[in-house]
Amino acid sequence: MIQIIKATIEHSEIIAEIGKQAFWESHGHSASKDDIDSFISKNYNKEAITKEFENTNVHYLLVQFHDKIAGFSKIELSTPNQNISEPNITKLDRLYLLKEFYGKNLGAGLFKATIEISRQNHQQGIWLAVWKENPKAIHFYTKTGFKIVGEYNFKISETHFNPNHIMYLKY
Repeated sequence: MIQIIKATIEHSEIIAEIGKQAFWESHGHSASKDDIDSFISKNYNKEAITKEFENTNVHYLLVQFHDKIAGFSKIELSTPNQNISEPNITKLDRLYLLKEFYGKNLGAGLFKATIEISRQNHQQGIWLAVWKENPKAIHFYTKTGFKIVGEYNFKISETHFNPNHIMYLKY
């Protein structure tokens, strides 16, 4: 059974753990082990996630499959992007699903619920940055209606950046 729930600050530790694993699974080969380890330890720890809950524009959703948390999404409402002229747009900061749950339509369900929160908050669209070397993610977003509108260098470390597409879906 699939269930999508709104995360609370009490979920910070599980979000951090899933974030670590999912980032390794999707980006672990994109930079040196030291750079990836440093990025993960800085961004995917209970304290960092807990702090994000202080921002009322940040919303996390969790997707469960047979009572096991399989992934999460994070959006930030009303976050502009230089490549997009519409006001009141949402940034899809993370949509992570653990590899063991691929192929079960969990990502699509989580994405749909995430979009619904954005729409309920009177946003005009949603944007994201996706690594250019992640064809599976690019295909998923293109299939759901996103268009490439710009580029961005995602900072992994002081010396390593991954080239990303900025993609946008207007409602």
